[in-house]
Amino acid sequence: MIHYKKTDIEKLPHIYKINLINSCSGYKSANLIGTKSSENNNNVAVFSSVTHLGSAPALLGFFLRPTTVPRDTYANIKETGVYTINHIYKDIIEDAHHTSAKYDASISEFDITALQPEEKNKFHAPFVKGSPVQIGMKFVEEYHIKANDTLLIVGEIIDLYINDNLQEIDGFINLSKGEVAAINALDGYAVADKNKRFSYQRPKH
Repeated sequence: MIHYKKTDIEKLPHIYKINLINSCSGYKSANLIGTKSSENNNNVAVFSSVTHLGSAPALLGFFLRPTTVPRDTYANIKETGVYTINHIYKDIIEDAHHTSAKYDASISEFDITALQPEEKNKFHAPFVKGSPVQIGMKFVEEYHIKANDTLLIVGEIIDLYINDNLQEIDGFINLSKGEVAAINALDGYAVADKNKRFSYQRPKH
């Protein structure tokens, strides 16, 4: 088994280290976050850091890299207070990944790629058309992570849209049926072909 000590990691070439550390935590969620500026300019960007924070209230968080350079997603969320989270699925992986490219705030990634914005119930931020799970979010609070100058953005689910064939009788969303992707490191994508579920576990006697 390969072994890296802290000192070994620190000496690694920059890109090699990024790939190593981003992939060692395992598969991550693959989502497109949609926002719209107060001037009605759409923005959509890929994120692999969306995570469940709680169910009552229904909270999700995601991490933003340092805002020492322009971050359109962050600026739009702070301006408008809302955003969307849209699951990336098999058919849009390449276009979704391209949204990681840095465009000027006046240029919408929807115009550059084949991704299409979708308006729902006059929600200010755009959803991604065709995404099997679409979530309308309201900004709640943010936390500064001092160790690496990143931000944890906390939002509350205020709208949740799920394709008809994905939800099971107990509420579980079967993402494999929607060919939803996961991200390995920064640029590796995988699509699960099935889920294996287990019952609630109790101590063995």
